[in-house]
Amino acid sequence: MMAISNTPALADIHSLFSNHDPHETWGKAADIIGSINPAYDFSILRTAFDDVMRLFHGTYPGYCAIQTLYHDLPHTLDVFLCAARLTHGVHVSGTVLADHEITLVLISALMHDIGYAQRIEEETGTGAQFTQEHVNRGVKFMQRYLTAQNLPHAWAAPLELMMRSTEHMKDFSKNIFPDERVRLFAQMVGTADLVGQMADRTYLEKLLYLYLEFKEAQLGNYQSLYDMLRRSRNFYEVTRQQRLDADFGSLYTKFASHFKNTMGVENNYYLESMERNMAYLSQATRLDELACLAMLKRGGIVEKSRILDYTGQPRVTDAAP
Repeated sequence: MMAISNTPALADIHSLFSNHDPHETWGKAADIIGSINPAYDFSILRTAFDDVMRLFHGTYPGYCAIQTLYHDLPHTLDVFLCAARLTHGVHVSGTVLADHEITLVLISALMHDIGYAQRIEEETGTGAQFTQEHVNRGVKFMQRYLTAQNLPHAWAAPLELMMRSTEHMKDFSKNIFPDERVRLFAQMVGTADLVGQMADRTYLEKLLYLYLEFKEAQLGNYQSLYDMLRRSRNFYEVTRQQRLDADFGSLYTKFASHFKNTMGVENNYYLESMERNMAYLSQATRLDELACLAMLKRGGIVEKSRILDYTGQPRVTDAAP
């Protein structure tokens, strides 16, 4: 990629965090990977990408479409592209990654939430009932997938550690890494998962969906959606200090190297977007519940959440004529 000197337009900055189209997201990620190594062989990663898309769309054999509201397709695309950008940022900062290492990082980013996928015989609710076990389910899927695709068995252990880095309520220090290289890759995937979702321009609105997922999973002690929103600022501060900085070694700072190389600016747009979200949340939660929700306007998410019950299905009373 050639660095450019002009300041990016606001629309270009916003588009960094709008990843709803798999074809467009793949193209962006492929350009980034190609800038690391123009000779990179995309065949394995492309197959994994397509298969994960099939899981979301309900065309993967034996599985129904992934239906979770918060952990949806745009979330996975956000994390995948965020991981590609972070991989590039780490690379241009001086840590050279081999092709198979790039592949492992990006496959784990793709599959980190695949445990929400339901087999056809499991199809009840949205899959959010598997919240507390979704990483274990995802690891098992990954292991079967490696065998089915005839991929190296030696990939299973590092992929598992990378996927487990996204268990953000688990103690990262309890993971046993074979070497510092695998630890770095796990830190990269964990960073991409957190940063990718918190930098999303609809992150605050999508917390309404996360609230519904938690209700379906019978998880958390939130008294109301408003209670969850009010406590999310503290969650961000703790996550940034304890997880992103302490556990993951402040790898999010490497995004600045990526944007300097690709957009010609020093900005860390991911960090800036997260901070904007939190500043807006602070403003909104100073208000009462009704006024707070009125400030969450993007994506029509508030309106949609009002007609869903805790399983993500239309409320019977609302659906009645």
